[in-house]
Amino acid sequence: MITKGLSWKQIIVPINSENANNFMKELSSHVININWALKNIKSDVMANFICIENKGLVITTNKVVEALNLQTIKKYVKNTNNIEANQVEIFKLSLLKFFLKIIGISYILEFTDTWIIVNEVKETIKNNHIFNNVVLASRPRIIKVLLKSDMSIIWINIWDVQSGAKAKGLINKCFNVGSNITTIHGMNMNPGVLQCKNCWK
Repeated sequence: MITKGLSWKQIIVPINSENANNFMKELSSHVININWALKNIKSDVMANFICIENKGLVITTNKVVEALNLQTIKKYVKNTNNIEANQVEIFKLSLLKFFLKIIGISYILEFTDTWIIVNEVKETIKNNHIFNNVVLASRPRIIKVLLKSDMSIIWINIWDVQSGAKAKGLINKCFNVGSNITTIHGMNMNPGVLQCKNCWK
């Protein structure tokens, strides 16, 4: 998997340098207290260490952090003495690239009588409600299923947290592109597109 930002076991706490320095003054007790708070919600996630980065604090954990763990850590940091809670921004997790494929769409769109182009795919994804809050990691890739077939496969890569919550929510969803009913499937890897040695397409 390709990581965007920090390691998948790190939580980014965007706060200003003054708040970060105040927090670091009692670092050892903060690690103990965060782990105690996580233990109270019966989580097996633990904070290993905390450091300061350019954008604020970075809390490194032993496992992938889920939403409930994130809320618990966020609540603790905001309630810490000498921290101005209103200056603590939304906590962020590092993002990974997840691979999906869309099947069931004609290579030539009936309503435009033209080949599918990347911009049309991006526009469809942008305007469809099932893709709300989904960010593409790269341009969609479109190929015909077979040389003599009129159907295509569209590969898309999206940014998502380690748990793949957005990707899981998209898998097996259907949506319309013109008269075509398309389905989204998960992929284990991003397949390469072979190049024809005759036409070089």
